Amino acid sequence: MTDTGAPRASRAYDAAVAGFNLAALEATLTGRRDAGLNACVECCDRHVAPGRVALDWIAKDGRHLSLTFAELQEAAARFANMLATQGIGAGDVVAAMLPRTPDLLVAILGTWRAGAVYQPLFTAFGPKAIEQRLQTSRAKVVVTNMANRLKLDDVPDCPRVAVALSPGEAAPAGDIDLAAALAAAAPDFAPVLRSGGDLFLMMSTSGTTGAPKGVPVPLWALLAFGSYMRDAVDLRPADRFWNIADPGWAYGLYYAVIGPLLLGHATTFHEGPFTVESTYDVIRRLGITNLAGAPTAYRLLIAAGPEAAAPIKGRLRVVSSAGEPLNPEVIRWFAEHLAAPIHDHYGQTELGMVVNNHHGLDHPVRAGSAGLAMPGFRVVVLDEAGRELPPNQPGVLAVDMARSPLCWFTGYWQKDTPAIAGGYYRTGDTVEFEPDGSISFIGRSDDVITSAGYRIGPFDVESALLEHPAVTEAAVVGVPDPERTEIVKAFVVLARGHDGSEALAEELRLHVRNRLSAHAYPRLVEFVPDLPKTPSGKIQRFILRRQDVEKQARA
Repeated sequence: MTDTGAPRASRAYDAAVAGFNLAALEATLTGRRDAGLNACVECCDRHVAPGRVALDWIAKDGRHLSLTFAELQEAAARFANMLATQGIGAGDVVAAMLPRTPDLLVAILGTWRAGAVYQPLFTAFGPKAIEQRLQTSRAKVVVTNMANRLKLDDVPDCPRVAVALSPGEAAPAGDIDLAAALAAAAPDFAPVLRSGGDLFLMMSTSGTTGAPKGVPVPLWALLAFGSYMRDAVDLRPADRFWNIADPGWAYGLYYAVIGPLLLGHATTFHEGPFTVESTYDVIRRLGITNLAGAPTAYRLLIAAGPEAAAPIKGRLRVVSSAGEPLNPEVIRWFAEHLAAPIHDHYGQTELGMVVNNHHGLDHPVRAGSAGLAMPGFRVVVLDEAGRELPPNQPGVLAVDMARSPLCWFTGYWQKDTPAIAGGYYRTGDTVEFEPDGSISFIGRSDDVITSAGYRIGPFDVESALLEHPAVTEAAVVGVPDPERTEIVKAFVVLARGHDGSEALAEELRLHVRNRLSAHAYPRLVEFVPDLPKTPSGKIQRFILRRQDVEKQARA
């Protein structure tokens, strides 16, 4: 295996934990946490040097374009000036629904330069999912392209729209032509300085009993994002880095955009859809040595066989995996056929990554383990009474907030956060400590579905189903799937006058896909006469999951 990093002394995990120094970490930033921070400065301006590349972009047609930090600095200044002409400034929210293109990165950096708050919108979202998130954030402008523009016509009270146009396209009446607006804007804009507690991101996460909840991310979370890139991803100056995850989601935004740029390192965007062929091609063409992504993508690489992997064997120095537990077979296969160590990492939108098998810190890596707490976090296992449990006793994984100086999450946006109580944030994942201090996962303790690395809230899918006139009630669960970990299954109670059929099931699938998201629609639909409920009327999804498992066992 080729090691493209410079030789350096080993950094032992125990020493990193014992020597954790928040003040020293703060000193890695240009600005000060109490005042004077700007994310565009930290992720762009301070790294400007002649020819220093910030983005390697592979377009849908295969073109390769490199942009420097200097080019992004000017483009971000123009974008910030464009926002100012719309009356948008510090603390306002700017949303973007764009594919992985330079325009997306310019929108993110330009929003931060203006002191505004960036909100990602995944391009697969339908109008309902978009509406829910925009209602939460009260965004004042949405940046998108023509492929996604029509969705916004079905979003009530949609804010002003800026459109990134392709050749031959024209902006709809009333929209901002993004390229024309940037060309007309001044290339200089003084970064608006904020305090570390001010927001720079507005994320969203889905639960089981309500609409997506806003996750406010303060500027000082930059410290945690940078630590993950150094300690877990082990991003070195000589690496060529690619995080496959889409920046419309937390792992992609935190660690495909913020993390590498914060360290002054180029990131990689591949605009096209994921395929085995394109993935291997990008690794080969760009000389990728440090790769990050989700197990779903890695399983597809394995399915293509060792022959497809042979041309890049030995090129990857390290590989990181996040989004769902990593199967031991993936670890074995990557070692044998790619000559690359692949490590499991764990986190949430609310936390970033907190438990990792660290590439950059020496510690034993136990097969099947999610790893050890990242320095700066203290994680514990709690019982139902909120007591910390010793090793080999299952409970809920939680973060000791007072003793976790990198824990930036303090609660959902303008909502109660029952998961925070007694000084702990409870993740909702059932785990147990091993004697060596590593974490082993047992399963989810709530109803969130993990499919192909995406976390899907049943409420979103159920709400979309209930919009269909044929549906009276609906309950959604995750069922095991060898490729995606879980797939979405809907149990549907039909309204009077409607009969269950495969044609209606397909109609419901398409309805949810178009209204909500291309990744969250129910691949399986079962029509049932009623749904199991508690005396208070809450749907008991665990009964549906159990019944489905029993049915499959009898089949």
